[in-house]
Amino acid sequence: MKPFKHPRARGLRALVAVVLSAGAGVCAAQVWPAKPVRMIVPLAPGGSTDVITRLFGAKLGELWGQPVVVENRPGGSTMIGAEAVARSAPDGYTMLMATSAFPVNFTLYQRVPYKLGDFAAVSNIAESPNVLALHPSVPATSVKELIALLRTRPGQINYGSGGVGGSTHLAAELFKLLAKVDVVHIPYKGGGPAVADLVGGQISMIFGNLPAVLPFVKSGKVRVIAIASGKRSPTLPDLPTMSEAGVPGFEASTWAGFLVPAATPPATITKLHADVLKAFALPDTRERMAANGFDPIGNSPKEFAAYIDAEVARWAKVITAAGIKPE
Repeated sequence: MKPFKHPRARGLRALVAVVLSAGAGVCAAQVWPAKPVRMIVPLAPGGSTDVITRLFGAKLGELWGQPVVVENRPGGSTMIGAEAVARSAPDGYTMLMATSAFPVNFTLYQRVPYKLGDFAAVSNIAESPNVLALHPSVPATSVKELIALLRTRPGQINYGSGGVGGSTHLAAELFKLLAKVDVVHIPYKGGGPAVADLVGGQISMIFGNLPAVLPFVKSGKVRVIAIASGKRSPTLPDLPTMSEAGVPGFEASTWAGFLVPAATPPATITKLHADVLKAFALPDTRERMAANGFDPIGNSPKEFAAYIDAEVARWAKVITAAGIKPE
């Protein structure tokens, strides 16, 4: 005998299947993350961005009750790691700790293996300001005095950077454009060697990262005259911003923030951002950030997206005007 197949019975079974399927989907959304989350750092292990990512990975792992795996994918001026995230499943389980190189690359390089629209912003996590630092032999104690000096000696004073297209290079080129001065660029393979030569007097000035420069400021081997962020730093509260010191609109900081693939569900992005804010409130998060030279940000996805758009536009103007080409 064939099984009973009443039409209404078939319809009821179909309805139950739909309801169960929908319920499973709701439950899956509610329990995200249900498996380990991967955070990709597009830089080598051990740097400040890597440290901050691992800090937030540990804090978010505590909140989620799921392992967070930090994976370093260095190379290609951070583009290798960024491409890996752009090509990953848009489910919130793969995140990119983007850096200030991210918006720069769209102009600096002719071929970028992804589009800006391939990503969705979660939150800018941290900012590490650059400072305008001089060797003590430079006869200037303020930005206005430095500009006056540079205008009387065009092309005779040099500055160092951590490499072509890096934040310290672009900050100096922005300064040259806004202040209308001519300073000779000497690129180094990293910020450390550039700071070392500033201390040794081989170069006259640098827009150096605050944590790298601070020990030499305290020892009197380097003089800082302004900070390149939009606000003063709690580390050096008496140090004026570049805008306050006479260069309006100047801002050039190193930052690190979370991006995910563009098609990630909005609800997942909202939860990610909310949990990032919770991580800021956990014990010792801010203290450990400060120890690595970072100020906390934690802005919204919309604010971070607008910030990245502005960064792309701003640095495109600087790179084009200065004729900067990658090495």
